Amino acid sequence: MPSAHRYRVTVRWTGNLGDGTREYRGYSRDHAIEVEGKPPILATSGLSPRSDPSRHNPDELVVAALSSCHMLWYLHLCSEAGVVVVAYTDDADGTLELAPDGTGRFTSATLRPRVVVSSGSPEVARRLHEEAHRKCFVASSVNFPVACEPSIELEEPPARPA
Repeated sequence: MPSAHRYRVTVRWTGNLGDGTREYRGYSRDHAIEVEGKPPILATSGLSPRSDPSRHNPDELVVAALSSCHMLWYLHLCSEAGVVVVAYTDDADGTLELAPDGTGRFTSATLRPRVVVSSGSPEVARRLHEEAHRKCFVASSVNFPVACEPSIELEEPPARPA
């Protein structure tokens, strides 16, 4: 496997309402994130009054990338360790702080994975979150802290007929 991977993405602005950027409030922030051979992700700005709230924004996608990368590493590590995961949900959030001049930066993110295991050690399942965090490419690339607050549940066995 090569030691470096390149990802090609096209971001296409779709928000020209007729006059381009002639006026700040005269254009939409809508855009499409395109990767060849895949459906586009419809996106917008999260902070502009000219944003379409039904579209994803880059700030949400940063949090989603952190959560997704962690989950994929976690599932991989569990499969190697004999921990059988049957459900995984993460209610992640990130905090973006704005400065008076309109610039901003993420100051933190928190992952809250809820994992249901059908077999394997719950303690190993919990510990593997730490290893997944260390291995996550995205978490290793951001300049703000990413916390992980997992919960592990054992799957309830099916009820026996009476």
